[in-house]
Amino acid sequence: FTTPLRTPLPKRLRSQLLGQHSLICEDADLSDAEKVYAECGQQRPLPWEECILPQRMKQCLKIGEGTFGEVFSTNNKSGDTVALKIIPVEGSEKVNGEDQKTFGEILHEIIISKELSSLKEKQHNQTHGFIGLKDLHCVQGCYPADFLNAWDTFDQQKGSENDRPDFFENDQIFIILEFEFGGIDLENSNGMLASLAVAKSILHQVTAALAVAEQELHFEHRDLHWGNVLVKTTKQKTGSFLINGTTHSLETRGVLVRIIDYSLSRLEIDDLTVSCDISNDEELFMGQGDYQFEIYRLMRQENGNNWAAYHPHTNVLWLHYLCSKLLSMKYRGSGGRSAKDVREELTGFYDNVLQYSSATEALQSCPMFQ
Repeated sequence: FTTPLRTPLPKRLRSQLLGQHSLICEDADLSDAEKVYAECGQQRPLPWEECILPQRMKQCLKIGEGTFGEVFSTNNKSGDTVALKIIPVEGSEKVNGEDQKTFGEILHEIIISKELSSLKEKQHNQTHGFIGLKDLHCVQGCYPADFLNAWDTFDQQKGSENDRPDFFENDQIFIILEFEFGGIDLENSNGMLASLAVAKSILHQVTAALAVAEQELHFEHRDLHWGNVLVKTTKQKTGSFLINGTTHSLETRGVLVRIIDYSLSRLEIDDLTVSCDISNDEELFMGQGDYQFEIYRLMRQENGNNWAAYHPHTNVLWLHYLCSKLLSMKYRGSGGRSAKDVREELTGFYDNVLQYSSATEALQSCPMFQ
């Protein structure tokens, strides 16, 4: 591959790089490839089986997909279920009709994934609402047979919109982001959630997570469609989050939320803005048939097509969209409270949320969350 353009690393990230590689990133002359290897705690790409042991490959199941890669579940060394997001980078072969991501583009996603994952450990602004990043790998070689078998099973059962990833050559490089298992996405949970009271909790949890990230990182998600909100059952009755040093709690209603996929996201670390410039991606703004596509156009209208600038109202646009989806979904029951009352609360949120300037203001001012 050719040496990519160099992407500056935030100071805080430079000091947090894994193990013995932490000093290497002080060198401003590192290529994006070298920065990615350092993030992975590696000096070069490794064979698949050195990063994902053959036993773990045999256990894998495909659980999702995106334009730029595939998502599989397996067990980690501790026996916990994890999700592997596998993204081909820097190759010449198109993937699902798109050019492969560059090291610089994947570095953007790695930085944001690390920062949002670490919000669960912060002292001042803290949330568990973003998916936890457990490990990072850079591998090289053809797609392993076990992953292809899992891909085929998914395709037979659910149908895949992606190309079967059997065309990659021995020199193909992949980044594997290893995340905690966050559950099932909202889009595929239609009819599975207990009640509208659960929908209210989901909206509360998403709003709180976005608000925490706004306060700590000047964060905008920018692609928070219902495929990027994961839900899983929990026995915890309440969840908590910290905003500006103050602890708040919320009812889980038996469900925990994890926000995923930061391909288009924007945040600030150490006065460095990390963002994805989609100003020339005309196709993204031409979609029809779902409110999701209108949100992209509304975001562009809001920021004047300047994607480096901070406009937290874009998070509010996605909350409005998510509320519309939650109101349209089917539920198994009423959840103890009058479904009519909760529907009225959600409808009130939908009618009024766009007046708020940010997720923080929505969290602090919306009657539904008080």
